[in-house]
Amino acid sequence: MAIELVAALIVLLVLIVWPGNVAGLRQFGWYHRWLEVLDFAEGGGRVALALILPVVVCAVIAHFLQGWVLAMAALAFSVLILFYSFGPRELESDFEAVLHNDDPATRLVTAQNLRSVPDGAPRAFTAPELVEAAVMASLRRRFGVLFWFFLLGPAGALGYRLAWVTTETGDPRTRHAARRFACALDWIPAHLMVLAMALVSNFDAVTRTWRAWHGQPGHSMENLDPDFLAAVARSGVDADIEAGDGATTDTHDPLIELADARRLMLRVLIVWLAVVALIVLAGWVA
Repeated sequence: MAIELVAALIVLLVLIVWPGNVAGLRQFGWYHRWLEVLDFAEGGGRVALALILPVVVCAVIAHFLQGWVLAMAALAFSVLILFYSFGPRELESDFEAVLHNDDPATRLVTAQNLRSVPDGAPRAFTAPELVEAAVMASLRRRFGVLFWFFLLGPAGALGYRLAWVTTETGDPRTRHAARRFACALDWIPAHLMVLAMALVSNFDAVTRTWRAWHGQPGHSMENLDPDFLAAVARSGVDADIEAGDGATTDTHDPLIELADARRLMLRVLIVWLAVVALIVLAGWVA
């Protein structure tokens, strides 16, 4: 996991310190063509067939690059795959475009780039909508990728991204199956984000909202639905602002709420990286 940690630090440092729209570097045309080749299948079968070949190829390459001799090659490969799997749009650039734009009409347009699902409903320029968009975009552009990258290496990160790319296919059954699978992949990292938010935000507000959401009808833990994350994040951001985490205590100002949500996601990221670093150190000591 040490190589994965170093690769994550390199990629995150570059993307956070020098934010820019790098979506043009993340092209998945080859994968869409592969999906078209598999048009004889549909639903979950097509999703499985589409994912297995690129993920296995990526895993095989990563496996043969293990060891001290090829450590630099393994690191370079991990950096490349992780960079490719983030996104498709760069999160920090989309935050900057909304927060540092003085034109209300332009802010409304740029806020739509925070949608985590390209064909999702347009986002209203309100505090709850922007916080929800920010945290779900963080999950699907950053934390989901990082979780599977740390757990399974480059193949995990690539598989996660391709699962979401599969949701863009034109076949309704395949799109539905891919979305269910991708949301299931989000379930564990979403809960780990909640745990980190409880540590770096208002613990009572976060845990209370998490319990209340799962106590509602239709919100069973067995559904593997990550939508609880949006409700938890809104409560955490509201509690932070009310406690003075910002210039004002106005929880209805969209820009103030979005800025605090961005800070909250950065604190969660620091917690994740610190935990992974402790795991790596514990492995070295052992």
